[in-house]
Amino acid sequence: MTSQPTQKTAGPAAGGHGLQAGLKNRHLSMIAIGGVIGAGLFVGSKTGIATAGPGILLSYALVGTLVVLVMRMLGEMSAANPTSGSFSAHADRALGPWAGFSIGWLYWFFWVVVLAVEATAGAEILEGWIPSVPQWGWALIVMVVLTATNLVSVGSYGEFEFWFAGIKVVAIAAFIVVGGLAVFGLLPGVDSDQAGLSNLTDHGGFLPNGAGAILTGVLLVVFSFMGSEIATLAAGESENPQRAVTKATNSIIWRVAVFYLGSILVVVALLPWNSKSIAKDGSYVAALDSLGIPHAGQIMNFIVLTSVLSCLNSGLYTASRMAFSLGQRGDAPKSFARTTGNGVPRTAILVSVVFGFVAVFFNYKFPDSVFLFLVNSSGAVALFVWLVICFSQLRMRKIIQAEAPEKLVVKMWLYPYLTWATAALIVFVLGYMLTDTEHDGRSTVLLSLLVAAVVLVIAFVKQRVGGGHAAVAGAADGTAAGTTAGAPASDAARDEVKTS
Repeated sequence: MTSQPTQKTAGPAAGGHGLQAGLKNRHLSMIAIGGVIGAGLFVGSKTGIATAGPGILLSYALVGTLVVLVMRMLGEMSAANPTSGSFSAHADRALGPWAGFSIGWLYWFFWVVVLAVEATAGAEILEGWIPSVPQWGWALIVMVVLTATNLVSVGSYGEFEFWFAGIKVVAIAAFIVVGGLAVFGLLPGVDSDQAGLSNLTDHGGFLPNGAGAILTGVLLVVFSFMGSEIATLAAGESENPQRAVTKATNSIIWRVAVFYLGSILVVVALLPWNSKSIAKDGSYVAALDSLGIPHAGQIMNFIVLTSVLSCLNSGLYTASRMAFSLGQRGDAPKSFARTTGNGVPRTAILVSVVFGFVAVFFNYKFPDSVFLFLVNSSGAVALFVWLVICFSQLRMRKIIQAEAPEKLVVKMWLYPYLTWATAALIVFVLGYMLTDTEHDGRSTVLLSLLVAAVVLVIAFVKQRVGGGHAAVAGAADGTAAGTTAGAPASDAARDEVKTS
């Protein structure tokens, strides 16, 4: 039965009123669709095309398959237990408090750094339009406005994201349709001599730089997929969490296929992969220019700005909900778990945005030292998160089957073999990154591992000193689903799973 919009989705472990189901189904649908489309797709794809040529399609297909599999695992766990902590809460229960603590804080760290990156990117575009306001001023304005939006209510976040994501979706869909018509010579008024499927093979072949470039392309595009998991975090504040997670999980395949593979296919079919315009103007701007569409650059700037604002909006939301969940489970100050009367975790939001502001300051003051360290040291967190999801699902399947098998409304395919294969592929990508010195892959992995090691040490010290947090989590991690699957497993339950 669908819960009422005012229903609390998480108990007020540390005071307050708890999170509330303020997200409508249309919000969740658009968050699920838009969450896969990051600004990196628009601004970062040119590097991947230059590296792998048309073969970049295989790089996107490989990473897209990885995302589909990981989201299937996460969907299985989150449909059974929708919670604002998502994979961090699942890891806490399946692998132990150290895992939930570590991956939760690493994920929070990733998103507060993203806040700075996206705020700066948006400020650059806005300064180009209105140069009378300095770039740092635009970054400040953007951050303040979106912070205010998140502080009002979860519904205001959902409404903003609905429109931001909607613009992205419509823009890419229009690009695919218009570009596809041009490729087949069916677009009235456009005579593009360069367009055609022959671009996929004519200029040095489909793999002009060799098969190895596919893996290098994977390294360049993998991080543009980060954000697909946001729908599972937001589902905890929706009217029907289980339905929202199930729908988002089942639709991930066509979302990746259409928005990533479809749009990149159009780009490399409209222009030769080694066209100077792609390197100079960016893949999507160059593609629009080739069709003679006026003001293509400004149109794309508007779409990129929308993507940046969407990423900022969701990044602040995601960081604050992860901080809220950590506070609930005793892994962060209790004040993080306090909410306002509207169900907004105010302290968690403000702390996240403060660190975002600090990162923005470092970006302007120390761009090549402190900020570069922050970016590189958070760069591999996406892969760490996906790896933890794999291992959590291996354990959580047994827990759910033992306690509430009827909650398995979403199931991972070919369990456990495909889960192990996915984990192995993630480890392989991380290992391959260690060989990449041209695109900072090695430094990204090493610095991310360093930060992860520090967080792990803190987690183990905290667990040894504090003796775990099962009681706290048991009181705090309930969801609207209201089942035993919503509370963390006791030590006895964990031992039972180990021996099963």
